[in-house]
Amino acid sequence: MKAKLLQGNEAIVEGALAAGCRFFAGYPITPSTEIAEGLALRLPQVGGVFIQMEDELASMGAIIGASLAGAKSMTATSGPGFSLMQENIGFASEAEIPCVVVNIMRGGPSTGLPTSPSQGDVMQSRWGTHGDHPIIVLSPSTVMECFHITVKAFNFSEKYRTPVIILGDEVIAHMREKVELPNPEGLEIIDRIKPTMPPEWYIPYENNARGVPAMASFGSGYRYHVTGLIHDVRGFPTSRPDEIEPFMHRLIQKIEKNLKDIQIVDPFMVEDAEITIVAYGCVARSAKRAVIDARKRGIKAGLLRLVTLWPFPRVYVEKVAEQSKVIIVPEMNMGQISREVKRVNEGRSRVITLNKVDSNIITPQEVFKKIREVL
Repeated sequence: MKAKLLQGNEAIVEGALAAGCRFFAGYPITPSTEIAEGLALRLPQVGGVFIQMEDELASMGAIIGASLAGAKSMTATSGPGFSLMQENIGFASEAEIPCVVVNIMRGGPSTGLPTSPSQGDVMQSRWGTHGDHPIIVLSPSTVMECFHITVKAFNFSEKYRTPVIILGDEVIAHMREKVELPNPEGLEIIDRIKPTMPPEWYIPYENNARGVPAMASFGSGYRYHVTGLIHDVRGFPTSRPDEIEPFMHRLIQKIEKNLKDIQIVDPFMVEDAEITIVAYGCVARSAKRAVIDARKRGIKAGLLRLVTLWPFPRVYVEKVAEQSKVIIVPEMNMGQISREVKRVNEGRSRVITLNKVDSNIITPQEVFKKIREVL
């Protein structure tokens, strides 16, 4: 392994290539543009395709089409671009089309603060598209993790036939750290399961034991119907309740039955913590420093860092709520993950929020000050 000095966006590029991404469609937008720039250079070198689209709505449509043709595909955006992608993210979820969407959060709403950090898209990443649907959202906190989370996002997408969102922030995207990228041959890479039966026997949305149907590539001899409408097991629109309900249940259960695989957290000194901080993204870095400083002063503080934001890792939050007197949730918004923490806490602990929306990161000193206040 060779050490490199990379920024977070560059590490995402490396992770995508290592995971087997061979198609990217996107539109330049701060602070995610380096991802498009990097893949514009690198994808042709490995036999992949890069297309700059006219807008973000078209970008989502393009990666959906590429995925249907068998390519691992990705797009990257920020702020208003992520808003434009929501309808097609819903389509990909309903039609069970694997793809990865990177959203590097910036200040909002609207055009907002294009060059400043924020964590304001947490709820949008879960509920931005209408209807009941599952979604997987991952949030990196280091440059090295940008690489590994991108590989994990592609693996989850292929394994469960679903769009996966990488929810980064401007701080992690643009900071640089020394990293040692692993040999791609040593990584676990998961590819979608393809049908092995004759084309005439293929049922594209069959409810099998895994709850995830095999996916044939367009042009490989398997013909099937793809629609954004609720459909039967062969992909054709249906209004029959006895077909609608089983489909919707399978769509959600393929995620809900695999929470142990999907939900990732990183606990730090939580075993005896009386004050536990629940944080994610760049703020988790500040929180970890504050925990270390608190421990030096004899304060039993700990950090539960959320890597998976959705499905929300309820059981892990419940565990720290049972043993801690206070939970502090610092985030760069007006309180989005804190709402989920309060919901699952159910009165076990005091939940204190630390919110900041002035385009500046929450510092270790501010987190430590909040720790001292709640003693």
